[in-house]
Amino acid sequence: MLDRHYQMCSHCVMDTTDPDITFDIAGVCNHCQKFESETRKRWFPNDEGEHLLARTISEVKKTGRGQEYDCIIGLSGGVDSSYLALKVKDFGLRPLVVHVDAGWNSELAVYNIEQVVKYCNYDLHTHVINWDEMRDLQLAYLKAGVANQDVPQDHAFFASLYHFAVKSNIKYVISGGNIATESVFPAAWQHAAMDAINLHDIHRHHGTLELHDYKTISILQYYLYYPFIYRMQTIRPLNYMDYDKRKAVAYLKQEIGYKEYGRKHGESVFTKFFQNYYSPVKFGYDIRRPHLSSLILSGQKTRKDALAELEEPLYESNELKEDKAYIAKKLQISTQELDAYISAPNGHYSQYKNWNNRLRFLKAAQTFAERVLQRDIKNYG
Repeated sequence: MLDRHYQMCSHCVMDTTDPDITFDIAGVCNHCQKFESETRKRWFPNDEGEHLLARTISEVKKTGRGQEYDCIIGLSGGVDSSYLALKVKDFGLRPLVVHVDAGWNSELAVYNIEQVVKYCNYDLHTHVINWDEMRDLQLAYLKAGVANQDVPQDHAFFASLYHFAVKSNIKYVISGGNIATESVFPAAWQHAAMDAINLHDIHRHHGTLELHDYKTISILQYYLYYPFIYRMQTIRPLNYMDYDKRKAVAYLKQEIGYKEYGRKHGESVFTKFFQNYYSPVKFGYDIRRPHLSSLILSGQKTRKDALAELEEPLYESNELKEDKAYIAKKLQISTQELDAYISAPNGHYSQYKNWNNRLRFLKAAQTFAERVLQRDIKNYG
């Protein structure tokens, strides 16, 4: 039986599991309202986008002239990054392709990465995270019981990408982040993966090893050094084309024999488990809701189809049993210990040191700089 305070948006499928959600008189949520009033203005799946993207690509080529690489792209084996890697080849760019192995790659991810690299004839630089440190950090997050369990992986991915870029004197990061499939995500469901202050404090409280090899990015590097001093820019080409997830998958299958994962972020065994079991069981967050809502807002899925998809099980019982056993074994704990972390009282990132106060100041400074320079300064890949 639904809680009497439960409400779902009349347009998308976000609901009151987002504690910050609000609705207008017609029952339309603030996520939909924001998409129409703000987000849509930054989305160009049309001729204008094609023109803007061509101009940006020309600038990337001009800046990187005479260098081995003119941009950098992270490759996870997921649909977004794989499709983007093929489009970058079509653009005639010369990317440094980086894959970060945090220890959770699925076999399909390895296959898809190999297919992309072979098809595009790219040089692939794989950075393998020190597993002992990664394991210790992953366990620290489980002990902390916070909502975003993907921070150890995500921070490592982006930190490695930026460090590679600086080392190779690359000014442009090509990101697969996109409005078409990722415009909705409740802020209350997560905390920024780039908050190294929070990451180190959670590890200080619950970890047992020193993080010697695991590299992080400070808030000053992220908001000041990279965009202003080093003058690095992040470009999201998928926001300047008619990016349709279903068509992208079909294209990848045809061109490189791409193999689907069956669910979003299936390229990482841990991320699949975190999103499809940990989050809904521990916090009541069904990660499908913001994803499906994004597809509704971009016109890629009807609300009726999204509701039907939400009726499907998040995990098949045998698959869940296998994944849980695999994750527990890899973390060197029992499945009972893993279950105990999930059933323990929920933690919150704000119980630990974080960047919030500094971020407010730097965000204000960034907004001022954007007005002065008359361009967006966005870092997150």
